[in-house]
Amino acid sequence: MNEKHADLSEEELNARHAEKMRRKKEARAKILATKTIEKGLLIVHTGKGKGKSTAAFGLVMRALGHGFRIGIVQFVKGAWETGERFVLDRFPDLVTIQAMGEGFTWETQDRERDIAAARAAWDKARAMIADPDYQMVLLDELNIVLRYGYLDIDEVVEVLKNRPEGMHVIVTGRNAKDELIEAADLVTDMTQVKHPFRAGVKAQVGIEF
Repeated sequence: MNEKHADLSEEELNARHAEKMRRKKEARAKILATKTIEKGLLIVHTGKGKGKSTAAFGLVMRALGHGFRIGIVQFVKGAWETGERFVLDRFPDLVTIQAMGEGFTWETQDRERDIAAARAAWDKARAMIADPDYQMVLLDELNIVLRYGYLDIDEVVEVLKNRPEGMHVIVTGRNAKDELIEAADLVTDMTQVKHPFRAGVKAQVGIEF
């Protein structure tokens, strides 16, 4: 037990705790009362740590539970068979998935082909963003193609800024551009502390894909 509270009885400790939590609840309620804006959010998941797409698909699952209509464009991982796609394919009335990528740029080794694939994926994304029936759009690994300059960042930001008012858009991938970060409502930078790959562990089913 903390020496500061060593002379207090269990009943007194519980009473102090209850009072402390009551004050916290009151302060929290005052803060929440000032938050009155409802809007679609532009959300960016970036950074070197694992979990960017995983967190984004977690939001997709949450939105799906509320009956949202969701559009997903995968800019890089189109060739991968991932667990989340197997699940979401069971909800064709609510989820549209466009797996447009052909793999990471070092796999194709063809810049013109990569640019064409990125443009085709962006055309699909723009169509989804322009459709007010979608309540959430996930642009998975968009940051990758932006990093290599395959799409114009100013065009992308302009489209994202002019999305329907209630639409949430999630963008994932390392090295998010400053312009995108500036335009976003919520930005999370995933920090890598430890990764099994560095210890020779290959990608695991149900974890990486």
